[in-house]
Amino acid sequence: QVQLVESGGGLVQAGGSLRLSCAASGRTFSRYVMAWFRQAPGKEREFLTRINWSGGNTYYADSVKGRFTISRDVAKNTVYLQMNRLKPEDTAVYYCAAGREGSSLDYWGQGTQVTVSS
Repeated sequence: QVQLVESGGGLVQAGGSLRLSCAASGRTFSRYVMAWFRQAPGKEREFLTRINWSGGNTYYADSVKGRFTISRDVAKNTVYLQMNRLKPEDTAVYYCAAGREGSSLDYWGQGTQVTVSS
């Protein structure tokens, strides 16, 4: 059973940084894609970025390109989201997701709250 557990959320002032972690377990992820999403109150879930577990190829939504960086530590089975120059509009619950390459994202974490104060 695949499990994804996010951590690292919290309260930060605008302009600050946070690093989220997503610890993955339950299988090997060599042909998986790991992704980060967020959902703000009253809004739809928004895709942010993804990374291919094997090759490390990344893709970013325009809304976070240049400010957020996704990475993975294969030895620790952990995916990270480094968030810099945070803005109040980045306030949301952040979710980690995983799925086989070319397929849907079948596995989701429980989310971690990020609050950016102005």
